Amino acid sequence: MKKIILVCLTILILLIVYLSIKPVPIDPVSWNATPSEGYVGVHSVNSKLSNLKMISLNGEEAPEHILLAKDGMLYTTVVSGNILRMTPDGENQEIFVNTGGRVLGFDFDSVGNLIAADSMKGLLSISPDKKITLLTDRVGDSPILYADGVVVAKSGKIYFTDASTRFPPSLWGGTFESSILDILEQSCSGRVLVYDTNTRTTSLVAKGFSFANGIALSQDEKSLFVNETGKYRIWKLSVDSLDLDISLPSPNAVLLLENIPGYPDNLMRGLEGKIWVGLAKPRSSLVDKLADKPFFRKVTLRLPRFLWPVPKAYGHVFAFTEDGKVTEDLQDASGAYPETTGVTETPTRLYIQSLHSKTIGYLER
Repeated sequence: MKKIILVCLTILILLIVYLSIKPVPIDPVSWNATPSEGYVGVHSVNSKLSNLKMISLNGEEAPEHILLAKDGMLYTTVVSGNILRMTPDGENQEIFVNTGGRVLGFDFDSVGNLIAADSMKGLLSISPDKKITLLTDRVGDSPILYADGVVVAKSGKIYFTDASTRFPPSLWGGTFESSILDILEQSCSGRVLVYDTNTRTTSLVAKGFSFANGIALSQDEKSLFVNETGKYRIWKLSVDSLDLDISLPSPNAVLLLENIPGYPDNLMRGLEGKIWVGLAKPRSSLVDKLADKPFFRKVTLRLPRFLWPVPKAYGHVFAFTEDGKVTEDLQDASGAYPETTGVTETPTRLYIQSLHSKTIGYLER
């Protein structure tokens, strides 16, 4: 009996030592998470996102971003590095191009070039004849490690997010894994950049985001909307000034929506002035409780992955106006369509973007 007790104590001591000192890649920062209000008010539980119709991607996965282009074709990015092109009903699917990386957000410029935020390559321009050109992969001496969302202004300026300057997907197992590390650490290294097509220079717009993600322009193009995924909020930044180097908090940055009940991902302009946001995951009460406990966030990464406090699947997208009023809210508590990252709105359909699905979900309007 004494030997059994001794063995058990030895194992327990070794486990404690392992959980206390095993090296992990993050250096967590303590922060205060506002207690979640849950699914109340404008975000009251509903089933409006249930029973989506599906478009098969024929073996491809993760339609992270979707756009209906001026050529009448639907474009989407997938985890293989392909950008797919198809008719709006999902027919005639083809590989438009493969970047050799992983494109997340993209937009089109005035002459039809596809401007892609490639999380492993940087900011790319892809011509209609499929020629790929690197526009930028650094700002000054600082490399762009996690290009994420992008939007092209009428002026030709290209605004885009560099989600994390700490955990590049190319080195940490992919975009999802890198995002987990960045959000657990909370070092707030995310930033917003702008590429000037006239001068071919890249400049800093704003910094200090806990995973800077989706981005959209206001209708007058004087403001940017930016998702701060790691802190459940959306900012509105003024870019109508000469001083674009904004460090949060700043007089040029308004906290438009906060204490959102999930992790905001993509931002997409919809019809009638609205902006759509997708919540990739709901909030976790355990994750919030660990906000001011950096040591235990390190311990989390020492556990087997199946024990990580990853929130359950829950489908959720909503639309808001430029002054922050929520106008539509669509949910599916079953999470049948996983990780809803955003919405592409057309006059006849809402296409739902996803981080991991092998289909494109949509609702008829």
